[in-house]
Amino acid sequence: MSRHDHGHADETERTFAALPPTRGRAFAVTWWGRAWLRALEDAALDAEQVKTGRRLARAGAVGAVSVRPGRITAVVQDRDGTGHRADVLLEELSAEQWNRFLEMAVERAGHVAALLDREMPPHLVEDAAAAGIELLPGMGDLEPECDCGAWDQCGHTAALCYQTARLLDEDPFVLLLMRGRGERALLDGLQDRTNRPAEEPVEPEGLDAAEVWAAGDILPPLPDPPGLPEHPGLPPSLDTEAPPALGVDPAALEFLAARTAVAAHRMLAQALRPTAAPEAELTVAQDAVRLAAGSPEEAVADRLADGSGRGRDELASAVRAWQYGGAAGLSVLEEEWAVQGETLARARAALEAAWDDDERPTLRARGNRWTVVGAPSQLRLGDDGRWWPYRKEHGRWAPAGSGVQDPATALAAAEQPAAEEA
Repeated sequence: MSRHDHGHADETERTFAALPPTRGRAFAVTWWGRAWLRALEDAALDAEQVKTGRRLARAGAVGAVSVRPGRITAVVQDRDGTGHRADVLLEELSAEQWNRFLEMAVERAGHVAALLDREMPPHLVEDAAAAGIELLPGMGDLEPECDCGAWDQCGHTAALCYQTARLLDEDPFVLLLMRGRGERALLDGLQDRTNRPAEEPVEPEGLDAAEVWAAGDILPPLPDPPGLPEHPGLPPSLDTEAPPALGVDPAALEFLAARTAVAAHRMLAQALRPTAAPEAELTVAQDAVRLAAGSPEEAVADRLADGSGRGRDELASAVRAWQYGGAAGLSVLEEEWAVQGETLARARAALEAAWDDDERPTLRARGNRWTVVGAPSQLRLGDDGRWWPYRKEHGRWAPAGSGVQDPATALAAAEQPAAEEA
């Protein structure tokens, strides 16, 4: 995508030149760009305004996009040429949250390397969330403002969001600037922490065991339990000179311990949230896919494939589904069900509203799957009402993106060549 980025040096504002009209291209190819669009589509009260915004963005009606901490701005033209200033606000991270993010990132060099390659790995977002830092916007986090007078998302602010998704695809630092820090400031903060001298160990405070025993039942109450650690613990290395016991695979054991620590940290973070809902317990087959998504060594991956009852190709497809949507994404991959009654009526209405008459593809329905006639693209309806993109690769249907509310957005993701995916 051709663009010019101005104001990068001062870090307080970046301006991206207007993009030309486009047809037949997904506005978000990367998983984080699609997450941005989900925040728009899930919260919009009027799906027709979202559709209008997508049409305006595709027609090239969005002018230069200005990105600043907490806000993006552009002038969007209606079909009659009338221009409207559209703003979308996103809450900035606090100084304390940024400190936590930098401490987390400096301990995981891979996160920094990925950002410098203009990528945002899922583990970075997961680790940040476990530390109480939400990088990507969720439902209701994108606050619209437009001089057209609309009080909710209008076509102009929706168009700005769609155009911003294309910018995020190229450079996740755009999102971090919206959250309050530019690229230079972020890298300087990481450098400062990297060069910081190691602190002297501090002797832990405590009580003499004999004195505690002698005090009997007059002891003060126990202190409050410790808070959430900033990062998951690192299991000890099993690379020793002693040979392993018969039947013990050290590499598999190290991998399992590391992934268990990450899962335990995430579960504790969720449990400490006031409104936390318990996670559904995974089946053995689902948990094998979750572990395989952690990029194990080949031998470990083979064992996970055997343990989950899948071949290597089937496991790879299941891992993609998991990365796009966790247990929900895996369910869409593996389960086919009959769409009936009110659910079918809503699905047909969504498909009818998603495209203009001259753009609507011909779809063949079977169960919860709608296949594009004459094309290797498919939409699958999840039981939560989301549409999931699939494309045919090497003779089988493979996940091509996360679930979204809008079928047109999902189908555009399915139509992207596999090589273009992040």
